Amino acid sequence: MIDKIDQLLVKPDTTIIAALEAISAGAKQIVFVVDDSKKLLGAVTDGDIRRGLLRGLGLDVSVAEVMNQNPHVAGLDDDPEEVMIRENKQLIHNVPVVDAEGRIVGLYTDEDRMVAKVQTTPVILMAGGKGVRLHPLTLDTPKPMLKIGETPIIEIIIRNLKAQGFRKIYISVNYLADVIKDHLKDGAWLGVEIEYLYEDKPLGTAGAIAQLNGTIHEPFLVMNSDLLTKTDFRQLIKNHKKTGASATLGVREYTFQIPYGVVNLDGEVVESISEKPLHRSLVSAGIYALSPEALQLVTVGEYCDMPTLLDRVREQKSKVVAFPIHESWLDIGRHDDLELARNNISHWIDLD
Repeated sequence: MIDKIDQLLVKPDTTIIAALEAISAGAKQIVFVVDDSKKLLGAVTDGDIRRGLLRGLGLDVSVAEVMNQNPHVAGLDDDPEEVMIRENKQLIHNVPVVDAEGRIVGLYTDEDRMVAKVQTTPVILMAGGKGVRLHPLTLDTPKPMLKIGETPIIEIIIRNLKAQGFRKIYISVNYLADVIKDHLKDGAWLGVEIEYLYEDKPLGTAGAIAQLNGTIHEPFLVMNSDLLTKTDFRQLIKNHKKTGASATLGVREYTFQIPYGVVNLDGEVVESISEKPLHRSLVSAGIYALSPEALQLVTVGEYCDMPTLLDRVREQKSKVVAFPIHESWLDIGRHDDLELARNNISHWIDLD
């Protein structure tokens, strides 16, 4: 039993963003909501927060809005092995231990499995773009090969995928394809298997995957290769399968503030003035999960971007769902983005 759990405890008025920081620091994918006497009030997982974001809640609301008020618990006299065998059947991997007064005193967990389970899920990285906004850096170097420290962006992505258990990777290439291939080769030196999808011309964010129709027979990931993110892709695939969707779109919350007072009118009558309102929207994160049938909706050699493919999926009366991504995420699309990543190398790369 883990008994040093203070970093996993939060109060009911803790904000979601602070809870996310606690989840990350505790490395258990869960925090527990307690009162001043450490009496257990609820639990908050990564999934609880994602569902709250989909309901329109912001990161500044309290965890009380998203917590599970009836988490599974164990007593001090319960056998840890029996508890975890029982809970694992329900895919629960962390069980709080409470005393007779309901105060949390420890945690039963099976997280001592240090090696990530190998995932059969294929991953497609889109690396064919010209990176025009990053000229002149991309005149001789494809954007995925720009370095953060000493490591190309696409290598950082692949190392992260490998750490999560993914092994089969396809890379769609066009612009300066040999630069990418000469560095990554067949992926063996990174502990993965890489195959290349060649585009004779730019085919869009979805066009190249048509080549895999009939080859892939399970849900797969598609991701832009200019993204740095701490996303748990296993959770995305798990959610995709659970919902029965044909397509899952990774989304992020984007906020912007209008720097003026917004006037609301009814005809010529001023009804109200909102001072510098903050607007929240969900935007595409450039990360997708697709089921094999989606491959039948793209023709080999046809230009097709991802929004078009998702429209086709919906036209087939198939389900497209959103998956909120709240983890660190950075799209290296502009010089400022690249500079931001390079100024925070240790966040994206394990330097140990």
